[in-house]
Amino acid sequence: MFSYNLIMEKLKLNYEESTVRSVEEAYSSEPWWYDARGFLILTFAYNDTLIHQIKHFALNIKNQHLEVAIGSGTFLDLVLKYRRWKKMPSVQISGFDYSKSMLQAAVHRFRNQKNIELQLADAAKMPYKDNQFDSISCANAIHSFPDIQNSMKECYRVLKPGGVFVGNCLIPPRGFWVFKWTANRINKWGQKKGILHRSYEQTEIRVLLNEVGFTILEEELRGNCLSFITTKKII
Repeated sequence: MFSYNLIMEKLKLNYEESTVRSVEEAYSSEPWWYDARGFLILTFAYNDTLIHQIKHFALNIKNQHLEVAIGSGTFLDLVLKYRRWKKMPSVQISGFDYSKSMLQAAVHRFRNQKNIELQLADAAKMPYKDNQFDSISCANAIHSFPDIQNSMKECYRVLKPGGVFVGNCLIPPRGFWVFKWTANRINKWGQKKGILHRSYEQTEIRVLLNEVGFTILEEELRGNCLSFITTKKII
């Protein structure tokens, strides 16, 4: 007997399984290589600096915090070390990633920190309650989401009214032709590898955040990277 719902369910499962496989393939490298690769991409594709990004995220972490797409945890570890150096208060952190190998590295890294809870999850379907977090960070990942719209909707859903959502995103390469050419080559390699979905124009990100419901408080362009701080209005 023909069953439309059954067929659609099978198609959904096949899609989800293929997505998981593609993510695992894209992030199948050893975590140390992922981190080294990330630093090179930050320098030559983003044309941004590590210390600028650390400050951007470290200064906007609140009491109940969510780290979206935590990866191997290396960047969050640097952010937390900066906060300790500046004698900023400890916070409760939840985090997740879609890649099992990256998440395993993060779990190992933070195994002795009881204030950090990690799990395997999808940014477009988060396993958290509405209005749960005071702050959310999405560092160097938005341009990697295949479903960016639902991922941003989920960030809005789980953020408390008055909370802050902080992120950054690759924009199309610009500037002197050598740097632009280098960044374009890295981006094409990233798309082929599966670690980059696409870059976004500043106006695209601004429209998306506004349509989801966020109010943009600050935004800054540095090199080929757009950094932003948004909030969820108290109704």
